[in-house]
Amino acid sequence: MNLNLAVLIDGDNIPSSYVKEMMEEIAKYGNPTIKRIYGDWTKPHLSKWKTLLLENAITPIQQYGYTTGKNATDSAMIIDAMDILYSEKVNGFCLVSSDSDFTRLAIRLREAGMQVIGIGEKKTPNPFIVACDKFIYIEILKNKSKETETEKELTKNTVDKITAKEINLIATTITDLSDDDGWAFLGDVGSLLQKKQPNFDPRNYGFQKLTPLIKSIGKFEIEQRENPKSRYKLIFVKNKDKRKTSTHK
Repeated sequence: MNLNLAVLIDGDNIPSSYVKEMMEEIAKYGNPTIKRIYGDWTKPHLSKWKTLLLENAITPIQQYGYTTGKNATDSAMIIDAMDILYSEKVNGFCLVSSDSDFTRLAIRLREAGMQVIGIGEKKTPNPFIVACDKFIYIEILKNKSKETETEKELTKNTVDKITAKEINLIATTITDLSDDDGWAFLGDVGSLLQKKQPNFDPRNYGFQKLTPLIKSIGKFEIEQRENPKSRYKLIFVKNKDKRKTSTHK
């Protein structure tokens, strides 16, 4: 099913330089029928957004900061989200912010049966990340073809090294889905990984897809099988037998 998505952006909290890649990413998951960005547009720090909004057909919502120290933008975005929810015009939301204030909103939208995708910087607090069905770090979206050498170096520095924790997560997920011979369909593995850890994304570790990430770890076997319904082969994965690997030492 192609989701109709409401894209709500916290303009105070997201860098404008990522907007093109961000909208391309969102299009992978559904049709962004509502696109709004919230902020006080009288403030100079939001001026970079103005041309980008026209290019990407995003509607700016003016929200004055009435009180010092209180985030009026968050309140406006939350109220709009609930209005959109009750209008029944969409079946999913994309909340673009690195602010944990949207944690309760994400939970409430999911309780109502909405698909919730979060997009934010790596500094985003964990409660907001796990409240979403999927969470994407904005740093991994930068268009590689347009990067300068300096930007490539910066991007390299944002790539995480996969840790024992993530490797164990992959291994246990394979076990959860495996048949009697230990094999699990990679598509199912990817889906369950997403449910267990919403911010799990091969791009966080420098890989565009899950298959090359799993190959790089060296602890899993991969097998391609013929697909009777398509020319594309099916990929299965299993945990390597520790007893076999130990005999080669």
